[in-house]
This record gives sequence, C-alpha cells and structure tokens, in this order.
Amino acid sequence: MLDKLKDLYTESIQTQISASSLLPDTIMQATQMIVDCLLRGNKIIACGNGRSYINAQLFVANLLNRYELARPSFPSVLLSLDSAINAAMALDNNTETLFQRQFNAVAQQGDILIAFSPLPHNDEIVINAINSAVNKGIIVIVLTSASNDHIQGFLTEHDLEIAIPAIKESRVIEGHCFIANAICELVDHSLFSHS
Repeated sequence: MLDKLKDLYTESIQTQISASSLLPDTIMQATQMIVDCLLRGNKIIACGNGRSYINAQLFVANLLNRYELARPSFPSVLLSLDSAINAAMALDNNTETLFQRQFNAVAQQGDILIAFSPLPHNDEIVINAINSAVNKGIIVIVLTSASNDHIQGFLTEHDLEIAIPAIKESRVIEGHCFIANAICELVDHSLFSHS
C-alpha cells in the first residue's frame, strides 16, 4: 500500500513538473484575460460537470469571497447543478442543456466563461455552454487534458485552452485545481499587490 501511495505522489509530481514547463504562458494569458474582464466591470461564469464541478465551485468561491488577500468580491457566477431551479429545469428539459440555459440567462458581452472539461465522456452539458458562449461572442477559457479532442473545433482565436499534460482523470482534476488557485492568486496579485 505504501508503494502505491508513493507511486501516486510520483505521478502527481511528474504531471505538475510537465505542466510547469508547458503551461505558464497560457496561465498568464488566462489571468490577464480575467483581470481585463473584471476591470471592465464584467463577470466570470464558471462550470464543470461531475468531479470538475467541484473545481468550478472552488474557483467561484475564491473570486466571490477571497483567495488569500482580504479584498472586495469579484463578480462571478457558478452554473449550478445543486438547486431546486435545476431540478425543475431538468424535469422540463434535456439535462444536457442545464448550463446552456443558465448561461444564456446571465451572460453578457464582455463576460468570460471558464469551463472545466477534463475528458470527453459525458461532458455535453459543458460543451453546450461553450457553444452558447462562442455563438454569443463571449470569451471561453477551457481547462482540458491531453484527451481534448472533444473541444477541437469549438473555440475561436479569442478563446483559450489550458490542457493538463495527462489523461488520468484524477491527475487532470488535480492540475485544474492548481490552475484555478494559481489564477486566483495571480488575479489578486495583479489587482491588489502593492509591493
């Protein structure tokens, strides 16, 4: 059992080392896009399905509350799977359109959609939200994996993909969590650092 645990640490560390050489410029670009969005007075809209929903929740919580700095809340919205509203919507609609319907109701020009979409299976709910954003001309930042074929062809030149260099879902989700936290810290630093 101890060997398995050590293997998990090694696998996680190797994924992070790989990501650290491949992704910094893309993460910095995403951060600047978010900073610009917030400075314009727009909002961040986040979504994720399955276990990626947790990363979307964390990202919005960090923006609405704080990351490490005490600061004002940033306007952000989580496309939700948790409420009675969604239960009612699911009764009347295809569940694959739940995020899409919420997104269409709250998104405005200048907003950004942050989509956590680690793997191609069972992600139509997120893909439909991405499609809506692209059709409305709203910037999309999507966090994916090395198995990112499901995103190909959806994004425009204004959108951004951050692909974790892994295909194992647990490593990808860990990487997305790190990126979400890193972006929040960088946004705070960019807007509120006085050093």
